[in-house]
Amino acid sequence: MLTAHTIKVLQSLDKKKFRQKYNLFLVEGNKIICELPNSNFKIKEIFSTDPQKLDRTDSPITHVSDNELKKVSFLQNPKDSVAVCYLKPEEKLEDQSIQLVLDGIQDPGNLGTIIRLADWFGIEQIICSEDTVDFYNPKVIQASMGSFTRVNVVYCDLVDYLSNTENINIGTDMEGENIYRFEKPGKMNLVLGNEGSGMRPETEKLLQKSISIPRFGKSQSTESLNVSMAAGIILGQLFSK
Repeated sequence: MLTAHTIKVLQSLDKKKFRQKYNLFLVEGNKIICELPNSNFKIKEIFSTDPQKLDRTDSPITHVSDNELKKVSFLQNPKDSVAVCYLKPEEKLEDQSIQLVLDGIQDPGNLGTIIRLADWFGIEQIICSEDTVDFYNPKVIQASMGSFTRVNVVYCDLVDYLSNTENINIGTDMEGENIYRFEKPGKMNLVLGNEGSGMRPETEKLLQKSISIPRFGKSQSTESLNVSMAAGIILGQLFSK
């Protein structure tokens, strides 16, 4: 049975300040939880309505009722289990041959999808501006579908990073080079801007090249693509060459 204090702590983990205070975050669903033992993330405890389905983990498991699970889950339709995990110390890897750089991405679903895309294409690291949505936001973790365990995400001053990286900084722009004719450089950062306002002027100044996704439809009324959708199109083209 969950105590009132435990419920209160777990419910507070939807906010960044409490995740940092307790050094904890939540992972929901057996499928994703089963990926944790093969990652660098450590599980503190698991609360499950069906513990037998998690017999492959050595972590402590507490049997809870459906009603108790609903109280601590951040999902509208809670899944079978919730794992309470420790935050992982941030550690930047050396620049990889291709990286994603996010400037002010605010929607957790977009960040989670971009992490999932990075995992699909074998991109090991994502560099984020300090105001990009928190990696441990429950909606980010859920949208990444387990890919958060395999992609390193770091936060930093983007102007400082982009000024000193040896990778070529490439951003998206409606007037940029057609992605289908673009020649991928040996080492690059694909810079993606905020959903509404794009990348900051100080970030844009540090781009060496710009690329665009041409519209093939007859209608010209669509202003832009969702940032995670655009990332998927661009990565698919870059990796096809």
